[in-house]
Amino acid sequence: MRLTFTIQRFNPEVDSTPHPQEIRLDVGRGMTVLDALIRIKQECDGSLALRYSCRSAICGSCAMTINGSEKLACRTSLRKELERHGHIRVAPLRNLPVIKDLVVDMASFWNKVLDVHPWLTASREPQQRYGPTAQLTILPKDSQFHNVDACIMCGACVAACTVYEVSKGFAGPAALAKADRFLSDPRESPSATRARLSALQDEHGIWDCTRCNFCVEVCPKDVKPMEAIVRLRRASLERELTTTGGARHILGFTDLIEQQGRLNEAIMPLKVVGFKPRGLLRILPLGIKMLRKGKIPNPFGHALPGLSHLQALIRRARRAMPPG
Repeated sequence: MRLTFTIQRFNPEVDSTPHPQEIRLDVGRGMTVLDALIRIKQECDGSLALRYSCRSAICGSCAMTINGSEKLACRTSLRKELERHGHIRVAPLRNLPVIKDLVVDMASFWNKVLDVHPWLTASREPQQRYGPTAQLTILPKDSQFHNVDACIMCGACVAACTVYEVSKGFAGPAALAKADRFLSDPRESPSATRARLSALQDEHGIWDCTRCNFCVEVCPKDVKPMEAIVRLRRASLERELTTTGGARHILGFTDLIEQQGRLNEAIMPLKVVGFKPRGLLRILPLGIKMLRKGKIPNPFGHALPGLSHLQALIRRARRAMPPG
């Protein structure tokens, strides 16, 4: 079968902007996108740049955008892509600088991972924590690392991240998932865990995530980075790390729902920014727009009917939440 591949090309030495190139190739049954790209490079255009290594979905090197979604080329079937989309379009990972063609610069990705200190901060006094033998045996049932160790650092989650697209300062789903892995490690001392969480409270940390779930959808190893970010947020609230706008937003939202049975947009900004003059001035233009559109309800409105039933559900949900 002869297929037409549309590949995004970019050579910084001669191109000012990326451009598509169509290449036709005879393909066989059972071929992957990576198989086809390697043959295109060998038989059609030797200047095509791509990155790959293991061809077994282990190294993560061949992650790229295939028909608009981040995937590993080595495990992406040509037949299935054709059945689903009717064409094959290949481009480099989004949100990362392109070096050439399908090869991106991963330096910013690695740096974000290093910024969260993805290593164990062991207790300085192990005998006090674990007894005179100073040994700790970790059994699968004792510690849940939530599959984070399965991450192959392919960068697909960062490429799909809608926050990273508009804010390159965001730590990113891969780095935050790595931080969550050590949150679950019983060998790390409570003070080290608190320090780790405190470092993630800044404006580019865990509260920047919009929970779009794209990182979960594209991860080839089922790491579920968004769920890791939720665990980090929950752990922060449990340790009363609530000075950031994101934490205050969650607490304010919960308080309003529990008190009134609904979100009150007139009070919610005060829950987030408080009564600080600078913060109030910053949100004043938004408040005026909302007022003109009739989006601000009476801040002293009555609670909704059935509020007591809702409050009972909230209390029940809190009791059912797993510890930690």
